[in-house]
Amino acid sequence: MYHIDSFMNYIVSALKYRPQKFEEVVGQQAVTNTLKNAIAKGHLAQALLFTGPRGVGKTTCARILAREINKTEDTDANEDFAFNIFELDAASNNGVDDIRNLIEQVRIPPQTGKYKVYIIDEVHMLTQAAFNAFLKTLEEPPEHVVFILATTEKHKIIPTILSRCQIYDFKRINAFDIKEHLKKIARKEGLEADDDALFLIAQKADGALRDALSMFDKVASYGDGKITRKIVSESMSILDYDAYFKLTELILKNDIPGVLNYFNELLHQGFDAHLIIAGLAGHFRDLLVAKEPETVKLLEISDNIKQQYLEQAKQMDVQFLLKAIDLTTRTDIDYKLSKSPHLLVELALMKLASLNFDEAKKKIDIIPSSYFKNTVNSVEPYKTGSTSTSKVEEEPGLPSKTGTSTLTKEKTPKTEGTGITINAILKKKRELEERNRILKGQNLPKDDFTQEYFEKYWNEYLDKLRANKEKNLLSILTIDRNPKVIDHKIHLTLTSEALKKELEQSKERILKFLQYNLNNYDIDFVITVKKPDKKQEVVYSKKDKFRKLVEKNPDLLYLQKKFKINF
Repeated sequence: MYHIDSFMNYIVSALKYRPQKFEEVVGQQAVTNTLKNAIAKGHLAQALLFTGPRGVGKTTCARILAREINKTEDTDANEDFAFNIFELDAASNNGVDDIRNLIEQVRIPPQTGKYKVYIIDEVHMLTQAAFNAFLKTLEEPPEHVVFILATTEKHKIIPTILSRCQIYDFKRINAFDIKEHLKKIARKEGLEADDDALFLIAQKADGALRDALSMFDKVASYGDGKITRKIVSESMSILDYDAYFKLTELILKNDIPGVLNYFNELLHQGFDAHLIIAGLAGHFRDLLVAKEPETVKLLEISDNIKQQYLEQAKQMDVQFLLKAIDLTTRTDIDYKLSKSPHLLVELALMKLASLNFDEAKKKIDIIPSSYFKNTVNSVEPYKTGSTSTSKVEEEPGLPSKTGTSTLTKEKTPKTEGTGITINAILKKKRELEERNRILKGQNLPKDDFTQEYFEKYWNEYLDKLRANKEKNLLSILTIDRNPKVIDHKIHLTLTSEALKKELEQSKERILKFLQYNLNNYDIDFVITVKKPDKKQEVVYSKKDKFRKLVEKNPDLLYLQKKFKINF
């Protein structure tokens, strides 16, 4: 059992190894060099703004600066000038009264040292009135005061404040610098740490050293003296590089069942589907970077992992990677809006595994499940020469004819997985072939037929439209009540170009029906647009209308007289 004193004496790495000199600050050489030179030359401004992401050293540099400007030749090395440093959290002290109290304190000179340093953290949280109250003091502070404002959101600070400050931009710390800093701390703590593990922590920290140190403490407690990539992955719930390499291998093999099973396995391990697809997008980006020697340096990973990226990148081309990145990023964006996010990711993974499938065979976005089955009864999709001895079904609306070119579909075994039937694929294939044959005119019949024979099937097609309630197309085809056939061409007269365009959209299926039933594949439409003549409108009065009615029925005069109706 741990003694309570062991908890009280423990200090987290972020505080224990907090830099005490500018030289110890990690990844901010441009800022620290500028501040050191400004102090040495006596050119330091009295109002400074430190801006940048969280955990990159803004407050740390402010404290180091406060100590450095108060040091003299007689100063004790351990002197921290704590009485000269005043920190104000603007997130909780953001009102006018708080700033007024600060202004009152500013007037009092320091008891020790030369300067009083006021560090206002999260300064963007101050209210508009507080900013206005602070303006005059910030522009002309007393000689013994230095203001250091720190913020993560510079764009929220009003321009009048920005113009009164000397601005220092702190950047994200790169993974290499974080990894080297963690390695030094691991040595001091007596821990065995792999470079791959430290790189994984550095990448997860996303440029924030404080976050990296917090994760390092957690992993150090979990690993019992050792820090490996596996330990980091387990303790921080981070998907390891190996998971993405394995998932990509399955995708490259077009192994959709394997991809879905491995995705399900990752979900059972507690990883979020959104994290998986977003991480996969980053993995494909890294593979794209690894394709060119000039861009490999952009990978912030260890040499061991970098070699794995180089080897896997050789197995795919740039076009595949660009399509994969586009697909995964779109899925990442759509994830939060989807009502079935799990299904969305599964579909994306199936499409990824179908990207490099043989384009000569591929007709759809996802490979059908029959591709993965080797049973005797299964039908191989996408092969034009495959036949079946099973019963042949006629296509609806096309009666069987001996010796004619028919479009049929074969009953094929049902498949499972994607929900796409082989019948649908084969039917589409045959339709395309039949259309090509029609266009090329390869050995297709062109039997003669009479006007009466044509009208029989024309009226039969109109009856089909009535039964299917396709009123729009039916009305167009019945505008010309007596279509004529001349030299195998159906002459139709319509009343507008709009109707002609609409008919042309359905022209192919009408011709398919007529060509089959009339056994003539030379039939086509000749459509003429003729606008109707405008007849002169005649206006009839009530008297005129009555006179016309009397001509047809003289008894109306008797009724007019009896009821005394006048017009």
